[in-house]
Amino acid sequence: MINSRQKGARGERELAKLLTEAGFPAERAQQYKGGQHSADVSCPELEARGFHVEVKRTERVLLYEWLEKARIEAVGKTPVIFHKRNRGEWVAIIDAPVLLDLIKGGTGDRGT
Repeated sequence: MINSRQKGARGERELAKLLTEAGFPAERAQQYKGGQHSADVSCPELEARGFHVEVKRTERVLLYEWLEKARIEAVGKTPVIFHKRNRGEWVAIIDAPVLLDLIKGGTGDRGT
């Protein structure tokens, strides 16, 4: 059985690979930067666009708790939570106004 820390690290590596394969070079960040406000995955292009990446690799979804924590940790950036269940697909959780702005061709910046 895998413990939650190992599962989290595996999720961070999986997401970094997904982002990199999509053309957004990324690496697991927590092991390098650490600290309360560092993102789980470092992706310079997303960071330059004002996004703070958090990773959740768990069966249990605590959507609003995750968003609250991510908003605090994002410090002036827009939090994006990537979530994946076992044998599931990655999904992104982002505030609706930010998504709508992105769809309109904006930057997604809400001035957070």
